[in-house]
Amino acid sequence: QVQLVESGGDLVQPGGSLRLSCAASGSIFSIKSTGWYRQVPGKQRELVAAIDSRGSTNYSDSVKGRFTISRDNAKNTAYLQMNSLKPEDTAVYYCNARLSDTVVAFYKGRLSDYWGQGTQVTVSS
Repeated sequence: QVQLVESGGDLVQPGGSLRLSCAASGSIFSIKSTGWYRQVPGKQRELVAAIDSRGSTNYSDSVKGRFTISRDNAKNTAYLQMNSLKPEDTAVYYCNARLSDTVVAFYKGRLSDYWGQGTQVTVSS
């Protein structure tokens, strides 16, 4: 089994910054990609940022230039640095990891998706 644990969510004023962390543990052979998603009540979960095993990144248009995703492969941990936060960034942020949990799965190209429990980010004065 694989567990993802997010941390770093908080209440912050507009214009402020937060850094979210996502630590993966358990049966992990190789993480192909890690993504940060967010969801507000009544809306679908949306992709905020993602990073693959080579370090290539992509961002939603709404956060480009303000958010930065990174990962520490040795620690199986991903980060989301969020700057210039706006009230519309308020949401529950979820971490996703797409990975091969065994060497057999890796060589067969078999990937599994795992999600964290979410961390609340509230941007308000």
